[in-house]
Amino acid sequence: MVYLPAEDSYLLRAWVEEFAKGSVLDIGTGTGIQAIAASKNAAKVIAVDLNPNALQYAKQQAEVMDVKNIEFRHGDLFSPIKPSEKFDMITFNPPYLPEHPYDKEIDTTGGKHGYETIFRFLEQAKAHLKPAGKILMVFSSFSKPEKILEKATSLGYRHHLLQKKHISFEDLFVYEFF
Repeated sequence: MVYLPAEDSYLLRAWVEEFAKGSVLDIGTGTGIQAIAASKNAAKVIAVDLNPNALQYAKQQAEVMDVKNIEFRHGDLFSPIKPSEKFDMITFNPPYLPEHPYDKEIDTTGGKHGYETIFRFLEQAKAHLKPAGKILMVFSSFSKPEKILEKATSLGYRHHLLQKKHISFEDLFVYEFF
């Protein structure tokens, strides 16, 4: 199964298109929507996903769109990234929903509370950002945003809300971390 783009993906994509430059890392690439958006203005994009089916789907999308500057890697978060690799921008549309008896899928569920995967990402991301680099990430009001921002601050990140959008049952947030 591949997580198909929804409101969160399109919300993040608009900001990725605006800020992408230099080298970009797209964690949890899914269909490749963020990687392909970044490829328009970035010199090089690396797209990572834990799901091999998602990587295959994203590769096919890039081929159809004749995008040549994306490298696809399989792995969990930063596991396929070398310690020496640094990026101008890292994008992440994480699985951010709390576990639910009817939904424990890795492409939507971010852990028991919904923010555990985001915490692991934030703990690892700083080692791969260039000095002036930034992270663009989307998450939901179901993810306990106050906990995410507390964690980011405790890890030394500054953050800025780029956009908040209310959809039928939740609020979506796009944040910049730097």
